[in-house]
Amino acid sequence: MARTSHTTVLAVLRDGRAALGSDGQVTLGQTVLKHGASKVRRIGDDVLAGFAGSAADGLTLFERFEAKLSEHRGNLPRAAVALAKDWRTDRTLRRLEAVLVVCNREHLLILSGSGDVVEPDDGVAGVGSGGPYALAAARALLRHTDLPVDAVVREALRIAAEICVYTNDRIVVETL
Repeated sequence: MARTSHTTVLAVLRDGRAALGSDGQVTLGQTVLKHGASKVRRIGDDVLAGFAGSAADGLTLFERFEAKLSEHRGNLPRAAVALAKDWRTDRTLRRLEAVLVVCNREHLLILSGSGDVVEPDDGVAGVGSGGPYALAAARALLRHTDLPVDAVVREALRIAAEICVYTNDRIVVETL
């Protein structure tokens, strides 16, 4: 998968509920440019999307994914595979440096420019520089608490922010 850094995006599915969140930090090199950016978005009434990587590339991917979702009549897996195919084969898209996380109440997928479409076994996905920290925290919270998915995402992102210098605690969470 493509290497992305300088942000953290986390998604969790549990009991027919979905939550996707991110921190708000935007950096250029070692300088923080913005603290409250939103890297997650609701698409329609039943899909969430978030990105880690270049902001311009992430926004381009949001637009492309939304078009694929419309083209495939809301079928999340088919739209994700179609975008991954285009992303891998299109000359312009291939240069995009971002990873996209998309979910609805049934599916959670990670998409990358190398053509990857991965559905995690446990309904938890973390990407970006703080992704592994948030992923580990979310798994522990899911195993040992009955917190709702939005609380799991928020707390796991807070924990990642305590560890990762490219992740802050200005968290945005969307839920389904």
